[in-house]
Amino acid sequence: MMVLSTIGQAVRQDWRRMVLTGLMFAVLMQVLMMIALMVRFQALPNYWIGYDWIGNVIHIVKSTPSWRDVLPIVNQEWLIEIGKMNYDYGMGVSEWSLNVVPIRMMVLFVLGALVALCLSLLRADKCDAKTGTTLRATTGISAVLIAMTNATMSWVVCCAAPSWVVGLAMLGLGVSTSLALETMGPALNLAGFGLLICTVVLLAWRKTRTSKSLSGNLKHA
Repeated sequence: MMVLSTIGQAVRQDWRRMVLTGLMFAVLMQVLMMIALMVRFQALPNYWIGYDWIGNVIHIVKSTPSWRDVLPIVNQEWLIEIGKMNYDYGMGVSEWSLNVVPIRMMVLFVLGALVALCLSLLRADKCDAKTGTTLRATTGISAVLIAMTNATMSWVVCCAAPSWVVGLAMLGLGVSTSLALETMGPALNLAGFGLLICTVVLLAWRKTRTSKSLSGNLKHA
């Protein structure tokens, strides 16, 4: 309970920074993906499409028989599509695109907020340099896993499906190998959040232990 109390106190003290960091993570991830696409394909986007995300979600909820299927479907629903259309083939073929998916942006917002919470607890933790470096590295690895598996880029070579593995294919990994790794996305995403939450709990426990130690020393003094 003391650990939860410590986490709650840190959230109350730094909630503004957590919200701001979460928003920055969500927005900057979209910007970085767009820059990566433009640099990789040496072209500017020439089309964008907006979708009625709220209306589509309502329709999905009403028309999907099982609630277990609602979230996975909504998780793939787009808000905006920005990309490069090749008009050499009739009505045009989207060669590559960035797909802004609200649910994925919410995940990135939570990621940013948790990273801000970790950094806040780290600042209050009087740990040695080696321990601090390890905890920062764990936070960084967790952030990379979550951000990577919530990428929403599409490339016609990868069946034009928006997915995190598109980034791997763009970096040179074989397309078939990249697509084979796609099923690992949820596990890697959960692993990233698991590491991040464990880091938060560990830092809160360390802070609680330090506070108890200081209180005990004051009593004996």
